[in-house]
Amino acid sequence: MDERTFDRSGQHASVVGLGTWQLGADWGDVDDKEALAVLEAAAEAGVTFFDTADVYGDGRSEQTIAAFLSGRPDLHVLVATKMGRRVDQIPENYVLDNFRAWNDRSRRNLGVDRIDLVQLHCPPTPVYSTDEVFDALDTLVEEERVAAYGVSVETCAEALTAIARPNVASVQIILNPFRMKPLREVLPAAREAGVGVIARVPLASGLLSGKYTRDTVFPQNDHRTYNRHGESFDVGETFSGVDYATGVEAAADFAGLAPEGYTPAQLALRWIIDQPGVTTVIPGARSPEQARANAAAARLPELSGETRAAIRDLYDRRIKDQVESRW
Repeated sequence: MDERTFDRSGQHASVVGLGTWQLGADWGDVDDKEALAVLEAAAEAGVTFFDTADVYGDGRSEQTIAAFLSGRPDLHVLVATKMGRRVDQIPENYVLDNFRAWNDRSRRNLGVDRIDLVQLHCPPTPVYSTDEVFDALDTLVEEERVAAYGVSVETCAEALTAIARPNVASVQIILNPFRMKPLREVLPAAREAGVGVIARVPLASGLLSGKYTRDTVFPQNDHRTYNRHGESFDVGETFSGVDYATGVEAAADFAGLAPEGYTPAQLALRWIIDQPGVTTVIPGARSPEQARANAAAARLPELSGETRAAIRDLYDRRIKDQVESRW
């Protein structure tokens, strides 16, 4: 699989990575054996970038990645984790002593002395404008606790603030055919600055796979049940912030745009891969089959201008008014 570079850090990632939220919690139950099988399938398909967080299963996702990689010393995988969501979300918690403690825990979970890439995990907005926060992150690099750092953001404005910081290696942001706003300013600014872009929620929590209907029932421990209105965290993380009924109808139209040989999910992933400035896209997977199908999107041809225009038209007609003013 093709790899792209985080220019500021010199690190490389496969154009399709693997998001491992599903392997920790909040997406229903996944047992340890199945989780390891997902990681194996992704690696065998050429994935060299795993994204995780200390809060996914309260460390379970990190520990599962560590268990998998300990048995595969032949693999060269860039592992990115995130920190900050295990405490009250107030700016005062984003200080060096806490960063060190969070980093110690993640390094233990991952079984490494130095983490490849650590990201602030959608912190309160003022954090992005606080010099002391980035001084503390620089200290983690100086102490060789992390090789590089980035941020995970909710809004385009937060992304642009972070990109202006000289040592931010990456920005992780929601980007998919139902969340196009980052195309206008965030991706061009990141390209100019040499900041990598990690595209998350690429399938709008599965909506863009085209397999859900208005009658689909998700497990009670799945955020697609308990966070539809932002009850537990930013509603934009669930179905990209699109009203479920609207999303299901729009997803059916989206599925009809898939060229021959593409699944709807692969159409969404290929659309993201084709965007200038994207370094890697990180779909999750609950089964080896999903992991392999997601990785296969990297080998599909670029989309035609006609298909891209049809996707844009669908977004403008059905989705844009719901999401652009919020994120």
